[in-house]
Amino acid sequence: MVKLRFNKKNIAILLGLACGAIFGIMIGVFIALTHDLPQIRSLETFRPSSVTRIYSADKVLLAELFLEKRDPVPLRVIPDYLKKALIATEDRKFYRHSGVDLKGVLRAIIKDIRAGEFVEGASTITQQLAKTLFLTPRKTLLRKIKEAFLAFQMERRYTKDEILELYLNQVYFGSGAYGVESAARIFFGKPVKDLGLAECALVAGMPKLPSRYSPLINKDLSIKRRNIVLKQMKETGIITETEFNKAIEEPLNLGKQNKHPVEAPYFVEYVKNFLEDTLGSSILYKGGLTVFTTLDSGLQKAAEHAVAKGLSALETRMKQRKTEDPAPQCALVSLDVPSGGIFAMVGGKNFYDSPFNRATSARRQPGSAFKPIVYAHAIERGFPQNTMILDAPVAFKSANQEEDWRPENFSREYKGEITLRMALTHSKNIPAVRLIEMLGSSSVARFGHTLGIESSLYPNLALALGTSDVKLINLAAAYAVFPNRGKLIKPFGVMEVIDRSERVVWRVKPEKKIVMSRAGAAIMTNMLSGVIQEGTGRKARIIKRPVAGKTGTTNEYKDAFFVGFSPSIAAGVWVGQDAYVTLGKRETGAKAALPIWIEFMTKALADKPFQYFDIPDDVVKVHMDPSTGRLASDDSPHAVTALFKKGTEPRQYQ
Repeated sequence: MVKLRFNKKNIAILLGLACGAIFGIMIGVFIALTHDLPQIRSLETFRPSSVTRIYSADKVLLAELFLEKRDPVPLRVIPDYLKKALIATEDRKFYRHSGVDLKGVLRAIIKDIRAGEFVEGASTITQQLAKTLFLTPRKTLLRKIKEAFLAFQMERRYTKDEILELYLNQVYFGSGAYGVESAARIFFGKPVKDLGLAECALVAGMPKLPSRYSPLINKDLSIKRRNIVLKQMKETGIITETEFNKAIEEPLNLGKQNKHPVEAPYFVEYVKNFLEDTLGSSILYKGGLTVFTTLDSGLQKAAEHAVAKGLSALETRMKQRKTEDPAPQCALVSLDVPSGGIFAMVGGKNFYDSPFNRATSARRQPGSAFKPIVYAHAIERGFPQNTMILDAPVAFKSANQEEDWRPENFSREYKGEITLRMALTHSKNIPAVRLIEMLGSSSVARFGHTLGIESSLYPNLALALGTSDVKLINLAAAYAVFPNRGKLIKPFGVMEVIDRSERVVWRVKPEKKIVMSRAGAAIMTNMLSGVIQEGTGRKARIIKRPVAGKTGTTNEYKDAFFVGFSPSIAAGVWVGQDAYVTLGKRETGAKAALPIWIEFMTKALADKPFQYFDIPDDVVKVHMDPSTGRLASDDSPHAVTALFKKGTEPRQYQ
C-alpha cells in the first residue's frame, strides 16, 4: 500500500491547484453570464425601432404603435418633486449603494423562497434601467444576476445624477410614454417642467406597473398609486403634512388624447394593456409585431353608431328636463358566444375626451340585470321555472340595523303567488329577495363568481337586487354562458401575435370551463326570452330573431343596463354618469339602455344566418300559463312556451 505523505510543500501545491480550479470556475461562470451582455456605451444612443400594427379579425388596420418622438430633457429641468418622489418610491438608498442594494436582495430572496416564486425583485433604479434597456422582463435568477453585473458596470461609468437622468429619459411610464417628457405630454398635455406636486407623484408611481397604473387605463388605480407616492414623500420629509393634504385632494386633470386617431380606440387601448402585461412594453412598441384581434370592424361601427344615437336621444331628454350639467356616458361590449372573442367595444362617449374604459374597468351596480344569476343558481339547484313564489310586501330583520329592511317592487304593485318565470320576466324585486334567502346569499355570490363575475359580491339579501358592483364585460360573459350550453369562456381580444420574422410569438388559448348544466342553461335562455316576449324587454320584439336578455335599473336611476344575446352574439349596454348622479326620472334600463342594444343587435344580426337557441335532449317543451305554472292549451291567449328538465314539467291543466 502506498502511503501519501502530506508535508507543507504538498499541501501548498494542493491548495494552489484548488484555488486555481475555483478561480477558473468563477472566471468561466462570469464569462458564461456576461458574454452576451450589451455594451453599456450603447445607453446614450438607445433608440426605438419598428412599428407594431394591430388588425381586426377582418384585416382592417386599427392602429400602429410606436414610440413617441423622444425628447430627452436635462436633469436640471425635471422638477425636484419628480426626482425625489421617484427615489422615495423606487430606491431610497440610490445615492448610497453601488448599483445593487445587497440588504434588499437578501430580504427579497427570503420572501421569494417563502412564496415559492419571484414576488419581490429588490431592483435599484440602476438595475431597473439595465433591465428595461437590455434584458427581457422575464423573472429568472440568471436575468437577475446579469442585471446586477450591468448595474455595477453602469455605476462605474456614470455618476448618480447621470444614471438618474438616463432613467428618467428612457424608462417606460405606460400608455406608450417612454421618458418623463413623453409621460408629461401624453398624460397631462404639458412639458415635464410644468408638472405640479400631484402630477409629479403620479408620474413617479408609474414604473412599478405602467400597464395598470396609467391614468389612461384606470383613473382610480392611478390616483391610489399617486396617493401612496405622496404618503411616502411625506414620510421621508420631502413634503409637509399641508402639502400632502392639498395634493391628495387634487383632481386628475388629463390632457386631451388626440395624438394618433385610431379605429376602435377603447378596444385598442384594451389590447395594448393586455399585450404590455403579456409580452412587455419594449417588444410591443419596438418589436415590429403584427397583432390579429377578435374585433369585427362592421360590428364595431354598429356599436359606435348605436351608442352615439342612444346618448344623443338621452341628452335631449335630459336637457328638456332642465337637468343640471348633463354628462351621460355609455359602454357597450359584444362577445362571440361560441369563442368568447370580443366583437365590439365602446368604453365611453369619446375616447379622446375621456379614455377611461367603462366597459372593462368601471364597476357599477347592475340592479335587476344581476337577477338572472340568482335564478340560474335556483334552476341548477332543482327549482323548475314554474315554482311558485310569493310576491307580497315583506320585512327582513337586520343584525346591523335598528330598522327592518323592507324591499319594494319598482312598480309598488304585488301579484301574490307567481311563478319564477313571471317574477323574472316582470323583474319583481320581492320574489328575487325571497329566492336568494332560500338559496343562501353566500351560495349565490359563489355562483356569481363561477359565472365569471370578478369583483366582490357581498353575500347579503340585497345582492339579489344587484347592489354589488360589477364590470360590464364580466356581466356580458356571464350571460353568454346561457346560449353557450353552460360553458363560460373568459373574454379575450387578441388572437395571435407575429414578429418581424413571421414567427408566432403568442397565440390565444381561451380559458373555458363548464359552469352550468346544458339543460339549466337552456332553461335560463328560455326564461330570458320571456323577458323580451312578455316582460320588461318587450321593445326588443322588433328584432325578428331568437333573442333574450334582461333590463337593470338602480336606485334614483343612476345606472341603466341591458344585457342580452342571440344564439351567437352576446352584448351588454350600460348607461350612466361618471359622477354617480341620476340620469333623470324614469330613465330605466328599458328606456335608456335597451334602445341602444336593439339598434346594435338589429345591425349585428342582419347578415347572420337564422339560428335557434339550443334545446338539449333531456329538456321538454310545454305550453304553460306563466301565472299559475300549469299546462295551458295551445290556443290559450296567455300561454308561453316553457322548458323543463324531463320529469319536472307540469302535469295538470288550468
